Amino acid sequence: MKLIKPRRLIRGRRSKGKAPKSAAALAAANAARAPKAAQAVFELSTQDRFVRGLIGMVGVLVVAFLVNILVFSHIYHAVAQQNLRNDFREQLALATAPTAEVDLNDIILKQGAAVAVLDIPAIGVHEIVAEGTDSGTLRGGPGHRRDTVLPGQQGASIIMGRAGAYGAAFARLQELKPGTKFTIITAQGRQIFQTLGLRYAGDLTLPDLQAGESRLVLLTARGAPYVPNGVVRLDAKLVSQVQPAGLRVSSFINVPREDREFGFDFRFVWALVLALQLLIALEVLAIWAFNRIGSRGTYLVFGPLIFFALVLVMDQTTRLLPNLL
Repeated sequence: MKLIKPRRLIRGRRSKGKAPKSAAALAAANAARAPKAAQAVFELSTQDRFVRGLIGMVGVLVVAFLVNILVFSHIYHAVAQQNLRNDFREQLALATAPTAEVDLNDIILKQGAAVAVLDIPAIGVHEIVAEGTDSGTLRGGPGHRRDTVLPGQQGASIIMGRAGAYGAAFARLQELKPGTKFTIITAQGRQIFQTLGLRYAGDLTLPDLQAGESRLVLLTARGAPYVPNGVVRLDAKLVSQVQPAGLRVSSFINVPREDREFGFDFRFVWALVLALQLLIALEVLAIWAFNRIGSRGTYLVFGPLIFFALVLVMDQTTRLLPNLL
């Protein structure tokens, strides 16, 4: 009779360490491992929360920026225009409206002071023109460049306006055909202009002005709204009586870069940094308050404060954008 050898038993690998000998030992081992597992889950949750919070903050800033440019900028423009209109109407009534770069007391005009009323019925423009052409001034409407005479005075005058944001006063400037007439009211009366044509980069400039002539250039961004790709100039000549030029303190040489076409204004970067610091500090305090007093009290206290800080951030951010945007 043939003997059958017993098969070798297949054994699994032994786990490292000693197996618990009782239920109490098993419970103690599980209790020892629990804090480490909870700590790993907590660390993962904290990191995940930080990333989500960062993405959420960036998303809120982007949405706030778009809403500010597309909606609130036009509301700001409407309010600023109303204030400028009230000021200029009062100055015309009191005969104190400026005819030069200085006022009646020989004090240089502040940036944003009302100097004229621009009326172009063909494209629906009825705007108060302010002194200065930096990004902050052009938020309220078209601006007159300081180194040029006022419209209607002997010489060349330049008025710059936005093509997309803050009222987009010059968005339809390229629709004006040669021969179109429009008016500008200054302290020296009603000035009547007639368009000569449009000029783009690379086009020939107009002949030099002759003695006793007055010319006006309306300047804005060319291209799709909020995505400019150049500058367009509309030339116009005065067809009414030429007015004497007032004193000009500024000249082409000393006009700052932020007042030229597509000028960037970095003078108030410090204000943007402070506004961002305020926003971040309020958000940190809001998170602390949320864990302490709950959602209702946090929203009630920090909601308006964070909104105010967000408005400050957006207001200072738009100052860094090109002045013709």
